[in-house]
Amino acid sequence: MSREYPDRPWVGIGVVAFHGERVLLVRRGKPPREGAWSLPGGAQHVGERAEAAARRELMEETGIEVGPLQLAAVFDSINRDAAGAVRWHYTIIDFCGRWVAGEARPADDVAAVAWALPEELPSYDLTPDALRVIAESRERLRRA
Repeated sequence: MSREYPDRPWVGIGVVAFHGERVLLVRRGKPPREGAWSLPGGAQHVGERAEAAARRELMEETGIEVGPLQLAAVFDSINRDAAGAVRWHYTIIDFCGRWVAGEARPADDVAAVAWALPEELPSYDLTPDALRVIAESRERLRRA
């Protein structure tokens, strides 16, 4: 099944990774959202548990590892074409955790990586969903 014009949603898994106050962002190197900044993540594989997918995608895209993961958010990302047909539909499951190892570097389908401070986030033109998930994750990890 194609991800573009799908007959069902794809499950996307993301990670909100913190190193101190900084959050890890990636610039997408392929569609959808090529060139846009977002959280690291990608599609879950059949037979793969969600947390394992999160750790795999984080390592594949950025080369880093995080400690214990918490569920951060679940939401849908739906993009329609000019005629109103669903071009992309991802159900996104985001986890959050703190950096423990590795030096962030772009890999796989990522063109660039950045560790961003809270006050720097507006310059990355993140989606409202990404900004919300980052803020909620930051608070969730503070309470942990």
